[in-house]
Amino acid sequence: QVSCHLQFKLPDPLSAALVAPPRHTGKMGKIKFVSQVDMKIGVIGDEDTVTGMLLAGIGAVDGQGKKNFLIVDTKTHQREMEEVFHDLTNRKDIAMILITQGCAETIRMAVDAYAASGKVVPTILEIPSKEQPYDPRKDAVFQRVAFFYPQAYAMMGMEEKP
Repeated sequence: QVSCHLQFKLPDPLSAALVAPPRHTGKMGKIKFVSQVDMKIGVIGDEDTVTGMLLAGIGAVDGQGKKNFLIVDTKTHQREMEEVFHDLTNRKDIAMILITQGCAETIRMAVDAYAASGKVVPTILEIPSKEQPYDPRKDAVFQRVAFFYPQAYAMMGMEEKP
């Protein structure tokens, strides 16, 4: 008797979706692929939130001094927040952006425009900060959940959004 066992490994759909087209580095023969391992998380928020995320290992600064985070304080202008938000959403190495709900409210038009664009990578997640409680009615992710599962508002002890 002869037995033959073949094993096929199918590609992971998420990693296949996150692999960007090859970027040429200017040197002949070298191609850089952004894989799932190379993906980063961007953070926009108050000092305590961003510091906690950086201590957890989320922070990255590349060779050109480009950061994947922004610490927002009273001196930070709305325009600067929008520029960093647009920069993070356009980067190919960012898979997710964590933004405190207070910062998201400041640049709500930019956040809503991105949500309406239909892009899913990077995913925008609004998180609470210690200064402001979380309001799920302002969160685009919760609004999608409530759209498909109307009882979600009741489960959170809230009335439906008008």
